Amino acid sequence: MLEIAPRYVSVTFGAGGSTREGTLDTVRALRELGCDAAPHLSCIGASRDTLRALLGRYRDDGVRRIVALRGDMPSGMGADGAGDLRYASDLVEFIRDETGDLFHIEVAAYPEMHPQAAGPMHDLANFVRKVEAGANSAITQYFFNADAYFDFVDRAQSKGIKIPIVPGIMPITNYTQLMRFSEMCGAEVPRWIRLRLAEMGDDRESIRAFGTDVVTQMCQTLIDNDVPGLHFYTLNNAEATLSIWRGLAA
Repeated sequence: MLEIAPRYVSVTFGAGGSTREGTLDTVRALRELGCDAAPHLSCIGASRDTLRALLGRYRDDGVRRIVALRGDMPSGMGADGAGDLRYASDLVEFIRDETGDLFHIEVAAYPEMHPQAAGPMHDLANFVRKVEAGANSAITQYFFNADAYFDFVDRAQSKGIKIPIVPGIMPITNYTQLMRFSEMCGAEVPRWIRLRLAEMGDDRESIRAFGTDVVTQMCQTLIDNDVPGLHFYTLNNAEATLSIWRGLAA
């Protein structure tokens, strides 16, 4: 991925911090390669002391960008293990209280609504709270309808939000995986895309070609409308993202 000189690479964080050391090791490896890296930091399952210690390690390692998330509850973890902070807005506030303006804080945004939100307005209010707590910019959940992104940005701006909201992009490479992820995170896969992918069955080459074309066209629409960037969910598959990038570069 370094061949396209990304502004930074974000590194995921397992449910309840289950991949905490792997996240730190990956961030260090990326920085040694000359690439800025932003670790995900989840508050679910973590105490304030644990979070404070992690922030200290990132500070000492020269990390200056963090993706602050509530995170998912690990399977089998009860309410008692949920941690000291309940929401992403609490985590953003905690980071600011502990470290001031040391870190650039990214937060999540949901153009098609967080799956656990009571409704679109409730979800937007949650996003506003994260920004008011001190977020510098946002990365959206992936989507396949650019209008959903533009509508969310318009609604956020109507609430006085001025931070960059970067669209999250999911390359399409596997129909079953895509539908499973989308069901979990509340991302809508348009019916025409679902039907085309289902018809292709196990023809991976056709799925990749179709997916590259669909996502590249959407990315071009976003770029043509002056989005602040594109954040790709690579899923350890660099070539899928690079194929889209090359299509845009052409």
